[in-house]
Amino acid sequence: MPEVTLADVQAARDRCSDESVVRTTPLERSRSLSSFSGGDVWLKMEHLQRTGSFKTRGAYNKLVQIADEFDRVVAASAGNHAQGVALAATKVGVESTIVMPENAPQAKIDATRGYGATVVLEGHDFQAALEHAQSLAADDDIAFIHAYDDPAIVAGQGTLGVEIHEKGPDIDTVVVPIGGGGLIGGVATALKTLDPSIRVVGVQAKAAATVPESLDKGFPVGIDDPRTIADGIATGGISTLTFELIEEYVDEVVLVSDEQIANATLLLLERAKQLVEGAAAASVGALLSDELDVTDETVVAVLGGGNIDISMLQTVLTHALSDREQLIRFRVRIDDQPGTMGELSSVIGDLGANIRSVRHDRAVEDLHVGEAYLVFEVTTSGAGHARNIIDAIESRGYTVDRLI
Repeated sequence: MPEVTLADVQAARDRCSDESVVRTTPLERSRSLSSFSGGDVWLKMEHLQRTGSFKTRGAYNKLVQIADEFDRVVAASAGNHAQGVALAATKVGVESTIVMPENAPQAKIDATRGYGATVVLEGHDFQAALEHAQSLAADDDIAFIHAYDDPAIVAGQGTLGVEIHEKGPDIDTVVVPIGGGGLIGGVATALKTLDPSIRVVGVQAKAAATVPESLDKGFPVGIDDPRTIADGIATGGISTLTFELIEEYVDEVVLVSDEQIANATLLLLERAKQLVEGAAAASVGALLSDELDVTDETVVAVLGGGNIDISMLQTVLTHALSDREQLIRFRVRIDDQPGTMGELSSVIGDLGANIRSVRHDRAVEDLHVGEAYLVFEVTTSGAGHARNIIDAIESRGYTVDRLI
């Protein structure tokens, strides 16, 4: 039997009753996503949690139980777990040290310090930070707080599942992102025990997917270098604890691409007016994909966090706009003569598009002497508008190559 039960989750719910630490987050219907998916879609707004993610639940449940035993706790994290542990430790009166990679976003470093932690920057990736954190916890008076490989952490995350069951309508399917498996492990344990008819679906980014192979082989399988815009679920693996919970309670796991995650992030901004990180948007990406059918079902998508770095947001939105052809980049082969840029800019402007940037490329092998490429980045209203711009330039005798 898995190590975490509904009784553990319910006990965690009692411990996490302080709304100044763990909030009961909203569950709201989305008409737009319902229309797009064919189901009745509800969003669990966990990105509105204290610290901006579900991680506070597990961290507080853990630290309340050990506050009398330890003077200090240590954790490793590049973001959400760091802030959850920092807040929980401050609330229970325990000092905390969070080890973060040296390239962690400054905003997340500042937020973690703001919740009361001492931040140590170590290594260029999470693995190096993790190893350093574990070395700091060698002292008997210091507890290491793992992000997901801990029954108390998992039970705390499971309180989110109890909230969904209590506050939601009659639910058919709940969609939960998977990183290390702590969130889905806890949520699935609660939901499937309370109502075995509920379908629990896990979502991973394709470039960071470890669960499908783990389930095929019967044990946790990791990858060394997960690369995805959904950095919050790029853990590179799950633990034995979370593997057993997933195997026991999760009905299926679907994979989504970075393009689908980016489009879901933009759609949530446009239609639901919610800014979430890529890891959270993965659940909505799954709803809108061909991999998951929720037609005529009542479905809850968990938005697990909203701590998106601004530079990452820019990258995500660029991905999404490019996929919609609302941002296009193309090059035009020209005779390098005065007035050509002005002519082409006028064509683009007359069609109501905006030029974000333009440059000359002259040092390209396939160009003849006296030729150049003009490379335009242009915002449009969509695919039809983009096609009209290309057609108008080509009608003047120019050769156009789409770059994105």
